[in-house]
Amino acid sequence: MQGKFITFEGIDGSGKSTQLRMLADALRAAGVDCITTCEPGGTPLGRSLRAAFLETRETVSPMAELLLFAADRAQHVEFLIKPSLAAGKVVISDRYADATFAYQGAGRGFVEESVNKVIELATGGLKSDLTLFFDITVEEALGRMLARDESQAKKNRMDEETAEFYARVREAYLRIAVREPDRFRVINASGDIEEIQQNVREVVTEILGNSF
Repeated sequence: MQGKFITFEGIDGSGKSTQLRMLADALRAAGVDCITTCEPGGTPLGRSLRAAFLETRETVSPMAELLLFAADRAQHVEFLIKPSLAAGKVVISDRYADATFAYQGAGRGFVEESVNKVIELATGGLKSDLTLFFDITVEEALGRMLARDESQAKKNRMDEETAEFYARVREAYLRIAVREPDRFRVINASGDIEEIQQNVREVVTEILGNSF
């Protein structure tokens, strides 16, 4: 039986990674065979690409950024996501193709048609069965990132983007939500972590067909 592919999206500071871990723990406790992964960095090659991109202090051209993420995704799809789905597993990824549309497309200003062609090439047409977008205001996201910086968490290049950049990214995600309401669900990511997780589980239950 074919597995299910669920992706988590959101601007930096949205709390999506925490919610992903909580969901995965709940699924495993309920006996669901699931794996968690991320982009960039879901494969050994991807982890090398992630380090090269996120940790470099060199100026990275927007085109190099777009193609680097595409290379990471092509490897991820071919050697982790597709085999896991074929084995009947639930695959939950922290970011996927929608991130490229939002970050490199809207954020960096690439023409939408060009970005979509790169996404199609890298994914081979593989789409998520369900995408959860954790929505918060840019102001709240920046506040969370500042608190994270003050706690001496390791920073990367994406932590240094402007409020205007994140506003463009957020609006791009919201456009996807309007265009693909069956696949793409918006989760209010402000407020209590446990309440957000309950909302996540309710949405995921719809696609998996069982409660947990």
